[in-house]
Amino acid sequence: MTTLTQQLPLLSRFRPSATIDIDPFIRAATVIVGGVMTAVCLFAIGRALLGFAPELPHLRNVAVTLHVITVLPCVPLGMWLLLNRKGTPMHKQLGKLWVLLMVITATTTLFIREGMEMSWIHIFVPLTYRAVWALVSSARKGDMRKHKNEIYGLFFGSLMIPGVWAFLGDYRLMGVMLYG
Repeated sequence: MTTLTQQLPLLSRFRPSATIDIDPFIRAATVIVGGVMTAVCLFAIGRALLGFAPELPHLRNVAVTLHVITVLPCVPLGMWLLLNRKGTPMHKQLGKLWVLLMVITATTTLFIREGMEMSWIHIFVPLTYRAVWALVSSARKGDMRKHKNEIYGLFFGSLMIPGVWAFLGDYRLMGVMLYG
């Protein structure tokens, strides 16, 4: 008896591996943190689209708009990349897209405030650049342990910490969209 993925080889790309090669604690943290962040983002966006949020003058700033457009897909995409099969052509292509989105997101933060004024949260810009360089170079060298650790740092550090901060301030775009 053949399985559906044997009959339709294209489906095997989308099937997670039998053993997911990340620590169970990291897997649980990815599901919880990534799932909650994705849900909160969708809820905030839904509130704004349905007119439950006040006027959003933040979106007049091109850098803010580009920042939000590039960072929002990073959360579910990063979660998917961490939880699914590694080394497949799809993983590699989506990983490149995720890295590109992260670099654009980090770069746009430099232009959000007038005169490139910096705050403490801008520490994540050079951390993101360093992590991206390290994860790409480690993947090219075949050092998957370092690659995996850099991904964890980039996902949980450079994506989730600023992401949480985006909802804490009621003056920040995501906070305004969430709290009204």
